[in-house]
Amino acid sequence: MSDNRKSTRVPTQLRCWCEGDNVTLYARITNLSEGGLFLRTSTPLSPGARALVRLGPAEDPEVQASATVVWLREDEDRANPPGMGLRFENIDAETLGRLRRIISQQQNPVKASWAG
Repeated sequence: MSDNRKSTRVPTQLRCWCEGDNVTLYARITNLSEGGLFLRTSTPLSPGARALVRLGPAEDPEVQASATVVWLREDEDRANPPGMGLRFENIDAETLGRLRRIISQQQNPVKASWAG
């Protein structure tokens, strides 16, 4: 995949909830940016599928955003796990601020309490 993203990706071990296509996943995020994330899963949604992504505790997520599946990695190997790339859609300023705070925390060694 070409790397023509608008936002810098930050490696992370956070987990998130992802709901779409009548499926709910709780999976590890491999990398995160203001534009989207890569969600590690062997059961990805279809390309173009819309999803709701929630980062943080299920009962009170820190970030809740709509996203679209833009690409899949289905071949599994140790260096590049299977999963899906999701692009955030129409994030409001308040949500973007919370997302930026999470990204900043991931760039520094301080872990979020919900990192699981």
